[in-house]
Amino acid sequence: MIYLLGGSGYVGQAYQSLLTKKGIPFRNLRRAETDYCDPIVLRDALRRDKPEFLINSAGYTGKPNVDACEVHKAECLFGNGVLPGIVAQACAEAGVPWGHVSSGCIYNGSRPDGKGFTEEDTPNFSFRTNHCSFYSGTKALGEEVLAGQSGVYLWRLRIPFDEVDNPRNYLTKLMRYPRLLEATNSISQLHEFTAATFACWERRVPFGTYNVTNPGEVTTHEVVDLIKKSGVCPKEFVFFKDEDEFMQLAAKTPRSNCVVDSSKLAATGIKMTEVHEAVAQALRNWKKA
Repeated sequence: MIYLLGGSGYVGQAYQSLLTKKGIPFRNLRRAETDYCDPIVLRDALRRDKPEFLINSAGYTGKPNVDACEVHKAECLFGNGVLPGIVAQACAEAGVPWGHVSSGCIYNGSRPDGKGFTEEDTPNFSFRTNHCSFYSGTKALGEEVLAGQSGVYLWRLRIPFDEVDNPRNYLTKLMRYPRLLEATNSISQLHEFTAATFACWERRVPFGTYNVTNPGEVTTHEVVDLIKKSGVCPKEFVFFKDEDEFMQLAAKTPRSNCVVDSSKLAATGIKMTEVHEAVAQALRNWKKA
């Protein structure tokens, strides 16, 4: 049996779908029933139910986007920076291995050599390095809290998308925003992400940090071209002149736009679809809300 935290969220629902399809028993732990933000309560629940593994997809991302984190800082700090430590303490005391959904948004740009950031690179979009978003800062703190912990996977997600129209879906966002910012990013097909992360546990790959993104990198213009080619959204897309104009007119905080290297995950034998093909597949199978 698997414990799932944050099962009602965008990523959590994808985990529920995955576990259901695989026929694996799981318990979607709800705070209204079991306050997993209390380490003693969570530890006792783990000792009682004895799950084989725990997945933590709980956290604070802000709605409709990370600008909300600049207002709700206490909730953001607790969900992303404090909660991982609570889960780590409870799992360690109960002897339960687990996986934590982290974020690649702790980076910006690419390495000096032009390659994607690896799991060994120090975050460059955090409270310790520069003027980051509050969201990114708290996600980096969450990873610091878990540094040196045993029996845990840190799975870095980047800009999730799939074939279902949803306000949290990157493709939906591009179709609905009145203007777009040109950027180069690594992104994660949501269901490939959940399948790949759970495969880490199923195959017993070594614990540690993994960038879980579709191989390659993609620009906003390239995704827009794929959207237009698919016929899903024939609108005329408008772009900001540059990031300065974007910050002046549309954003409260800087955005993380970065490329990460997912070759560590691929080396375990867990493969994901090349990024352009993954976007094209999602658009071919597009389902409107």
